Amino acid sequence: MRLRAIAAIAAASVFCGLARAEPAKPAVPVNLPAAKHMAKADPVRPAPVETGFASIYCFRNGPTASGERSRPVVLTAAHKTLPFGTLVEVTNQKNGRSIVVRINDRGPFVAGRVIDLTPAGARALKFDGVTLVMLRVLNNRRDLHLANRAI
Repeated sequence: MRLRAIAAIAAASVFCGLARAEPAKPAVPVNLPAAKHMAKADPVRPAPVETGFASIYCFRNGPTASGERSRPVVLTAAHKTLPFGTLVEVTNQKNGRSIVVRINDRGPFVAGRVIDLTPAGARALKFDGVTLVMLRVLNNRRDLHLANRAI
């Protein structure tokens, strides 16, 4: 009984054109050496972008989470998740000014804020208090000219 039901379903699918006589085309590219070459190439991915509010912070000569001393005159910043040493381009959304800072601390610990800048960074971006910014993580190979200016 079970075999007859299976045979009937198979016959109906062939009759209705549901069964395909030709084999399905492979989803994998036929030219495998080229596909392997593409996988090895380092594609230029767009930089991660984050927007939110920036604030000013600095404890004169106080220790940062990375272990170095905080210095108010250096372009450094605090971010919640980025690794220490990451270079980030910070753009003030109100006036279009941008700078490159190095992450060396953790924070901000206030809801809605994405980065804390030293007073030098706030002066360079021309803001006092809190402002809306856009962050773009720099890739050292892709953004070498910006990274060289920042160091």
